[in-house]
Amino acid sequence: MEEPLRGIRAAYAESTITVYQAYSPEIGLPALRQGRFPAAWKRDRMTWIKPSFLWMMYRCGWATKAGQETVLAIEITRDGFEWALRHACLSSYVRGLHPDLSTWQRQLKRAPARVQWDPERDLHLRPLTYRSLQLGLSGEAVKRYADEWTVAISDVTPLAREIYELVRRSELDAAATLLPKERPYPAGDELLATLRP
Repeated sequence: MEEPLRGIRAAYAESTITVYQAYSPEIGLPALRQGRFPAAWKRDRMTWIKPSFLWMMYRCGWATKAGQETVLAIEITRDGFEWALRHACLSSYVRGLHPDLSTWQRQLKRAPARVQWDPERDLHLRPLTYRSLQLGLSGEAVKRYADEWTVAISDVTPLAREIYELVRRSELDAAATLLPKERPYPAGDELLATLRP
């Protein structure tokens, strides 16, 4: 089956969806121990959550980049995730989708969430022809994410390293079997209508 150009692919259950973030051990390890983000985690900054495991691997270099050595799988409520989508604005202006530049700028300024569509990645972290969602949370969305939506936090750093080692040895079939099982997320057209250029 052909992938849509822009679609949400994720590991999800009936009431939760898994997203990924990478942090320094100073933030990631306390988050794992406490099951919530520690005081050192900045609530006043935008935080980007990624439903795509391989896009997260691209972003953090298989947990090798400085400040991104701890990769977290964060299980959040689907209700929260969909709230963020309903209150999101595209991170860039698109002629024809937005009435005009100033309207988009006002929407972006007010929106507690923003959406980017970035090329999905393969096991070698090369870009694919279709795009995956990155969801930026700020203001009210960050507070809801940390205090209401987060159900569980787990460490997928060992998994990232194991898959990376298999890729380095060109054992791609073995590496692929370890990937989280991501499938198209059932976000109806009404949720994504204003978020797909």
